[in-house]
This record gives sequence, structure tokens and C-alpha cells, in this order.
Amino acid sequence: MREKESLYHRVRIGNLSRMSDRPDIFLFTIDALRADHLSCHGHHRETPFFDSLADRTISFSNAFSVSSHTREAMPPLLSGKRPSEFAANGFTQVPEEETLAGRLRAEGYTTGGFHSNPYLSRAYGFGAGFDEFYDDLVLGQNKIIALAQQALDRFVLNRGGQYYARAPEINERSLDWLGDADGPVFLWNHYMDPHGPYHAPKRHYAERELSAREAESLYRRSWKKPDSITDEEQQLLRDSYDDEIRYLDGKLESFFDELEQRDRLEDAVVIVTADHGDAFGEHGYYTHPRYLHDTLLHVPLFVSPPGSSVMDVDNPVSTLDVVPTILDQVDGSFGGDTGTPLVTSRESSGFEIPDREDHVFASATGEDEDKGIRRFAARGKRWKVLLKRDIETEEIVEQTVYDCENDPGEQDPRRDSGNEQAVLLLERVEQFSRDQPSQTADGEGRDVETSDEIEDRLEALGYK
Repeated sequence: MREKESLYHRVRIGNLSRMSDRPDIFLFTIDALRADHLSCHGHHRETPFFDSLADRTISFSNAFSVSSHTREAMPPLLSGKRPSEFAANGFTQVPEEETLAGRLRAEGYTTGGFHSNPYLSRAYGFGAGFDEFYDDLVLGQNKIIALAQQALDRFVLNRGGQYYARAPEINERSLDWLGDADGPVFLWNHYMDPHGPYHAPKRHYAERELSAREAESLYRRSWKKPDSITDEEQQLLRDSYDDEIRYLDGKLESFFDELEQRDRLEDAVVIVTADHGDAFGEHGYYTHPRYLHDTLLHVPLFVSPPGSSVMDVDNPVSTLDVVPTILDQVDGSFGGDTGTPLVTSRESSGFEIPDREDHVFASATGEDEDKGIRRFAARGKRWKVLLKRDIETEEIVEQTVYDCENDPGEQDPRRDSGNEQAVLLLERVEQFSRDQPSQTADGEGRDVETSDEIEDRLEALGYK
């Protein structure tokens, strides 16, 4: 890792004893934002606000999600537990006392969560531990209604062609709550803007304007019939995705400006990350199905603890490490959670980057033709290993090695490698896959029953 010159006057090394024992905590998660579509990660299109985060926080350039889609990737970000602990239970949230919000509320925090993803709604238990919880669910707490809500907005209420509450609405609601909340506070905002269908309110890069219906149709075809996508349509999808990111970039900047004006940032813990990325045909598929390539796993991760300096950390880290990081900042411990704190508070020096393993793990439960298969990945700095197990028999179906240093696009899969590090990584992912809780092949969503009409509407939104 290398230290940068600070460009942000609030970020500094300091003695933590001068600060409140309970700093405000702001967690911002973004749906479907891949790291390499930010200019601070080398993308050719500018994302000014994200660049400013890289210049004023501790930036983890090799951060990887624990999974490739929201249902397995987000619960760990809110609980510190691995996806396998949710997969066999319909991906409902753990008991309140085990959630991040519940644990912080027990420490005296006022807690608020704001988003509009039906899979993270109160119907699936994700309101647990929050004093205020906005999930864009106006019709009740039934799971079927939670799934149908976005479809209702789109097809019945004619909500401007949108499929979720956009960043300005999330910002407005959370800032209103923050103005009345007694401190210290834990605020979680989850932004859906980069998620498809890609139809940003303002066009920056796409060569032609798409109607909401056209955007939905192209998005649906990209994941239902990927081979039908032409080169021109692929570029249009990429451009429209970048439009969404640039739009969100500006709205996040506005939110942070407001926090600064309210003097809420200086001594706060701030974390910005994503649940997973999005694919654009690099491996024959689009959006974010249950594969474990870096296009889906490599996510941005920015951490600003109170009193921190500015730094780039290139060691592999996991989104599973977010909860331990927050809890460490609150009371100096993280209660034996699975992950490792990204940053730890130190009275004398302000903070330090803990020693950690040189690899991280990810997993995903297969679907469609891969139903009954569970994928696992171990990602080191150079080498990556993918492994597939049959859920019923627990037999290894396939294993693949990638040299990410010489093959960053993961286009040259190998059955094995004579490299000592790669062999060791393969042994570790085999052990990791054996250690995960077992589940049945039909475990996912087994407690959720939906009508044909709702299924059709969900399909139009890309959820099925």
C-alpha cells in the first residue's frame, strides 16, 4: 500500500481520545456498480465524486464482493455473516440482535435505512434493528407484495418509467430523518441507480435516447438471450450503464456536500461500496447471474474512519469485512465476526491496517441450468481459483485457475497450475467449500410463493 497526499482537509491522523466515543456511521452501498467503470479504477470516463473519494479516504483497490448478486451479496454487508448462512433460508435476514443495525442500536445508536430493493425489504426481515426503515414498500409487509411493488410502480402507477426510488428520493428521505435523529446515528443508504434497466434521467454517453420500454426490452433480452445482442447494442448497454453511474456520482456528491454543511462528516465513520458488479458479454452473459468472474466481484470500497490519513491498499479484501470494520470503530472489537476489520482504531496513531490473509473467498448458488450447483472462488493478488460443487453429492464438478496478473479478463482458464501459490489457493478454496453449511438444491426462496402474474412482472424487471 502507498500513502497519498491528502487533498481533503477533514481527513487527518489524530488522537481518537478527542472524539466522541460513538462516532456517527454512514454506510453507502450501491447496487451493481463494478469497480472498473470508475475513473479512479482506470475507466476512460470520468466519475469526479468517486475520484474525490479515492483522494481523501483509505481506498481498497482490490476489494471483492462475497457474491455476485444482491440476494447473497447484501445480507453479509448488513450482518457480517457469509452468504451460505442465508441461502437455505430464502435469504431472509438473521435475528435483530445479530444484524449490524441491531447491534449498533444496542450500543445506543439511532438507526435508519433507506433503499428500494424488494429483496432487502422488511418483508424479508431487513428492517430488523432500524428505528426508521424506508424500503419503498407502501402496500404492506407480505413477501409477495414486496416483490410486486416495483412492478406496480412501473405498470400501474406509471412512476415515470422508473423501477425503483432514485438517488434524489433516497437522499431526501434520509436527510430528513437525519435532521431529527438523536446522535450518534447509523445511516445506511442503498442506491439502485446503476441497476438495469439502464435508463438514466440524463444522457452523457449513450449515442441515442432510449424510452423506458426500449431500455427494459434491451435489458431483458441481454440476460434472456445474450447471443442476440449485437456489437452496437452491447456498446449501447455499456454507455447507458455509464450514464447511470455518472448520474449517481453527482447525486452522491450533493449528499456529501449536505453532510459537510451539517458538520456530520469530520469525526464520522464513512464507508462506500457496492454489492456486486455487472457484466457486458465478457464471458458470454450480461447483468449479474450467479457466476464469480471479477466483472461481478470486483467492487469499489472506500473507508474513512475518524482521524484517518489517505492511502491506497492493494491487498485483497472482502465486503464481508465491512461489518467488523464498523464494529471495531464503535467499541474496539468486532465480536468474532467472520471477516477482518479493514481499519482498526489505535489511540496513539489514529488507525492501522491490520494484517490479514492474502486471499478472499466468494460463493454463489447456481440457477437455471446450474441449479443444484454451488460455485466458490478464492481470489489472491495474482491467482484466482474457481470451484464448483454439486449441492446434493458435495462432489467437485469443476475447478479452474486464472492468472489474473497476465490474464486480467479471465479469458484463459486452466485446469491446474504448477505455481505454488495457485496450488495453495486451490487447497484453500476446497477446504472453504467443505466448511460452508450444507443446503438443499431447492433451498433458495422455498418459502416464497408467487402468482404467474407477479412472476411475469418480476421478469420484466430483471429479478427472475
